Amino acid sequence: MTGSTEISFIAAADEGGGAEISQVIGMTVVALIIGALLCWLGYLHRARKITWVNSVAEYAGRKFKRPPWVAVPMTLFIGTLICALFGFIWDVSLHIGKGRDPGPLANPAHYFILVGLFLLFVAGCAAIVLPYEKPGPFAVRITKDWYAPVGGFLMAGCGLYALTGFPLDDVWHRIFGQDVTLWGPTHLMMIGGAGFATISALLLDYEGERAMGDDKPKDGFFLKGVKYLGFGGIIIGLSVFQIEFDFGVPQFRQVFEPMLIAAAGAFGLVAARIMLGRFGAILAALFAIALRGLVALIVGPVLGAPINWFASYLGAAIVIELLALTPVFKRPILFGLVGGLLVSTVGLWLESFWIDAVYHYPWPSSIWPEALMMAVPVTVLTGACGAMLGMVLTAQRLPNRAIGIGLVALTVIAIGGATANGLRYEVPQNATATVSLTEVPGSADKRMVTADVRINPPDLISAAPNWVSVLGWQGGLANDRGIFVDRLERLGPGHYRSTQPLPVYGKWKTLLRVHDGRILTAVPIFLAGDPGIGAPEVPAQPSMTRPFVAEITILQRERKPDTPMELWTVGGLVVLTCTLIMIGGLTWGAGRINRREPTDTKAELQPSAQA
Repeated sequence: MTGSTEISFIAAADEGGGAEISQVIGMTVVALIIGALLCWLGYLHRARKITWVNSVAEYAGRKFKRPPWVAVPMTLFIGTLICALFGFIWDVSLHIGKGRDPGPLANPAHYFILVGLFLLFVAGCAAIVLPYEKPGPFAVRITKDWYAPVGGFLMAGCGLYALTGFPLDDVWHRIFGQDVTLWGPTHLMMIGGAGFATISALLLDYEGERAMGDDKPKDGFFLKGVKYLGFGGIIIGLSVFQIEFDFGVPQFRQVFEPMLIAAAGAFGLVAARIMLGRFGAILAALFAIALRGLVALIVGPVLGAPINWFASYLGAAIVIELLALTPVFKRPILFGLVGGLLVSTVGLWLESFWIDAVYHYPWPSSIWPEALMMAVPVTVLTGACGAMLGMVLTAQRLPNRAIGIGLVALTVIAIGGATANGLRYEVPQNATATVSLTEVPGSADKRMVTADVRINPPDLISAAPNWVSVLGWQGGLANDRGIFVDRLERLGPGHYRSTQPLPVYGKWKTLLRVHDGRILTAVPIFLAGDPGIGAPEVPAQPSMTRPFVAEITILQRERKPDTPMELWTVGGLVVLTCTLIMIGGLTWGAGRINRREPTDTKAELQPSAQA
């Protein structure tokens, strides 16, 4: 939900479509200057005209017990993980609580995101530039005498992809307006690049271990902690795709949530159990809980922004640990496939108790048939991919290329098919909601009301829908934290009432939301006027009958409706293509490392054929 906006004195921001051009130019100039200085520094190091860079790297290597070209990037990567995660969660929270901001430089969270993504790119470049000699048997040749580790290339690529999303986000908003959703294409670039970079970090660390050979020291408590954090980072990186559900402002159908949780859990936890051994899956989940919990604590209670919950993944971790006690564990691919099946069934059932206890929207029984239809095939295949990653990191031979690439391709196809199904929704025609408001005494300065809602026709939705609720958001970061969610009480067919007073004043955007199977629709109750986009106030009248409309027209009020849909489609396809290239690069890197395994006699005798 990065974006530019609260009504301001900046002309471009007033239009709800991008930051003032001076901010964009300023950020670009600063980035170019810093980039040029780092390139010059790298040149001086490669030309051996300075020695202090190598001295610092050697010192880091001794402390981390890894080669310098691993120690420095991993140090930067840990900083990246914490910095970008904090900035991202804070940024989403700010936009949910107060809406738009005047531009990228007016939102403090954007600095953390930008610095974090920049550090990610620099970390990958450092791994490429630092080694004077060939860094291990998997290295890629750049020039006659310059070799770079595979993990460094992958990390730099993921970092560049994520970093590019930041300026493109402003371009996107100028063309299409503010798509205030986590799943905007440029937002997914930043999330995807940073999330998948955790895989490159694990591959880079493995390269360092292999390069040290028999001289590799035994991992101490700190290095073990870094590995657990790495797998916890994979879980976190993949879990941020569901963060709209975590905050209670999902803009897509609820069937996505179980699929996203199961897929992330199966991939990260299967790989963690294979790589880290007994209790590895549980410890990785606990590290993810600790890091997400710390960030949520700082962003919510400490900084006063909306509070977010997150999936625990403990049910999935327990399932994986129990499965690892069976003979299936000796066949990693089968372990991943069966593990994915169990995570998407038993693991999700266990997770549902946590979801039902703390989330704004628990999982109704009606969700399970379609949720399993989407989650099971996706999670079975992501479990297999997690198993292949674990095999690479433990020097186990992958299946032949056709099987390995085929599993990755099938995973992408399964995710695409499930996503296409999840994006299908219906807006009922000729349906209305009659909302009667009752003033709450003592709220003259801040108008609060209770609501009685009658949906017409009464049989529009079932007796157990996903949700019938009132959402109020972007009201400002005060004691109410700018967000309000009330799941309405059902009195009879199509008849509901609020359980707590709801805000209809100031800058609040308050709406009735209905989600029942494929029906995803809403009715505005009160929408503050927004001069920045020329949107008038939608008043909260004592009694009103309004038609149901597509939620996106209310939740993403800033989007420009007159922009050709074909242009949006082209932009989305470009981002999708780049994402597939990134996934292909990670697949290539893992395969290269596995095929170049120095303990493999065939690889030693025929390196060119195995490459």
